[in-house]
Amino acid sequence: MRREELVDLNAFATVAEERSFTRAAAKLATSQSALSHTINRLEARVGVRLLTRTTRNVAPTEAGERMLRALNPALGAIADAVASAREMRQKPAGTIRITTLEHAAHAVLWPALEKLLPNYPDIRVELAIEQSFTDIVAERFDAGVRLGESIAKDMVAVRIGPDLRMAVVGSPAYFATHPAPRTPQDLAHHQCINLRLPTAGGLYAWELQKGRRELHVRVDGQLVFNDVPLMLRAAAAGFGLACVPDDHTAAMTAEGRLVRVLEDWCPPFSGYHLYYPSRRQPSAAFSLLVDALRYRG
Repeated sequence: MRREELVDLNAFATVAEERSFTRAAAKLATSQSALSHTINRLEARVGVRLLTRTTRNVAPTEAGERMLRALNPALGAIADAVASAREMRQKPAGTIRITTLEHAAHAVLWPALEKLLPNYPDIRVELAIEQSFTDIVAERFDAGVRLGESIAKDMVAVRIGPDLRMAVVGSPAYFATHPAPRTPQDLAHHQCINLRLPTAGGLYAWELQKGRRELHVRVDGQLVFNDVPLMLRAAAAGFGLACVPDDHTAAMTAEGRLVRVLEDWCPPFSGYHLYYPSRRQPSAAFSLLVDALRYRG
């Protein structure tokens, strides 16, 4: 059914209910002449008169009564659907699907959800942990979480975490037999633990920067992982140096199990952001979640 056909049927039902073109036009916020034209167009399309018009009264014909009996339940269902959608916008309810990195899910999303959800039992959240980028529109996600610098410009991006830094770390046992690197060039003489990237499948080139000088350093070693916790376990066991986001290493460095090097080559970069399409009309539940996640540090 075309949109104008639905408009015509609604106009007919309103005139039949009000028994007046004047009252129906006021209810529909249109003019009497426009409403009369609409009814004439509908009657021409169905090929039968639907309303009997007199100077004092408007009433449905027999054909009009039959149409109303079939039409009113359908229009009522449409009205209920619209009211339900409006209620979801006003009342925090419904399911929110988010694609996210594993670390962001543990470090940022879950702490916020753990506080928020007990107060809003009608909100449901689905987190899909993925390493590669997902087309959130095609896959019907409401939002995604990635590092701010990697989000497309046509998305709305909301900062949900502080800046991050990379950390080059090794164990005290490793440094007992290997001098600590002082420059990125020194990494060529070290065992390094590589990270296999999930997107293109290549190895991560360590991104180091000092002032305006930026370097992408290819490193070598015995081990390659696609999992940061395994990289840290191997580094703590003395198998070489690892380069990972520094918030992964905080506990292990505080305990003395790992030692940071090349700190002056690891400047901060944009942390985690929640992103979603700019044309998205947010529900009350989604707006509430965005506000709960918004970084205010």
